[in-house]
Amino acid sequence: MKLSTVAVLFSALLPFAAHADIPGQHPGYLHALTDLRDARWNLEHRPGDAAVSGNEDLAISEIDRAIGEVKKGARDDAKNLGDHPHEDANLDRPGRLHHAVELLRKAHNDLAQEEDNPEARGLKHRALDHVDRAIDAAKHALHDAGHPL
Repeated sequence: MKLSTVAVLFSALLPFAAHADIPGQHPGYLHALTDLRDARWNLEHRPGDAAVSGNEDLAISEIDRAIGEVKKGARDDAKNLGDHPHEDANLDRPGRLHHAVELLRKAHNDLAQEEDNPEARGLKHRALDHVDRAIDAAKHALHDAGHPL
């Protein structure tokens, strides 16, 4: 009698054990990478004066750090880093600085999704911290350019 109970429990739990080896589902990684890359491009290719450029450089450095963290997470989650989905942001306002801020906000939202892998939570928080710093720097660049949000 006990053997049949164990067999039934084992067969019921087997599907859950099989899923334990499947990489985590974090759909935001690839979208965040696309938005971060596009935000970086917008900041790097905007002509501006020296005051604005310093904040743009800071934002680009933070974006590069965020991209590094997100790539680590995507690899850990077995995501295809060669997959480049379309950016999430729709332009509400003209200009590359505005677009960069919008893209960074979208990347933040993508990364802020619930993380099912406890080991990746620290990585996610570091990436979010870099994105938030990039947003702040880009906002300062907008202010210095005379175009506050």
